[in-house]
Amino acid sequence: MTPLFGRRKQKSTDSDVDRSDPAARRAEVDGSVESRRPRWVVVVPVKPSVRAKSRLDVDGVGRADLARAIALDTLAAATACDLVAQVVVVTDDAALARDAAMIPALRFVPEGDARGLDAAVAAGVAAIDPNGRMPRAALLGDLPALQPADLADALRAAASVPRAVVPDAEGTGSTLVTAGPGTPWDSSFGDGSFARHVALGCEALAIPDASTLRRDVDTAAQLDAARALGLGPRTAALLGARHG
Repeated sequence: MTPLFGRRKQKSTDSDVDRSDPAARRAEVDGSVESRRPRWVVVVPVKPSVRAKSRLDVDGVGRADLARAIALDTLAAATACDLVAQVVVVTDDAALARDAAMIPALRFVPEGDARGLDAAVAAGVAAIDPNGRMPRAALLGDLPALQPADLADALRAAASVPRAVVPDAEGTGSTLVTAGPGTPWDSSFGDGSFARHVALGCEALAIPDASTLRRDVDTAAQLDAARALGLGPRTAALLGARHG
């Protein structure tokens, strides 16, 4: 069986590197450091689309279709992040699993009897790493503008602390919660979750206000803000079709 967290092969060898060139030597060191960076398991809880985004009303667009497009764009961005080894989707939405077939590196875990975001995340963590040997993160599934580089920046910063949290754009909720190897998993999502996560011992990461990681979407106004950052292709296509 191929290890989940295999170390990436170096792209260069001693014969490829001109050691008389300082820039080449720096690039070699940077590549070596990058290959040793921890790669993360990211758990994304996603409600069935028919029950999701009850406050998100957009004229001419079905709420379930929009919720599913947002989730798919979030998943695609997460799997494209270089620091992510596995994305675990916790959901009972069969349509989402079908539509996500073309997104690589996804593993689906049924929500089952889990109730609420925290229980769903815990089920995903337990399914992939019950002993907490790997760095783990919970990512909200409503980040339609998410860029892989923004997620990588946060995971890179989170690797240096046992627990971390990224606030949403309003500063009251949480879009990403992490736990390092050997740190028991805990989370407390929901309204006002940022303060609760800090109380749990999570370090608040200094992620810029403009980061796409902070722009979750529950309302039409927040969707407009995400649009200004650049929506993922599925969400953009669905909203564009409204004007077609």
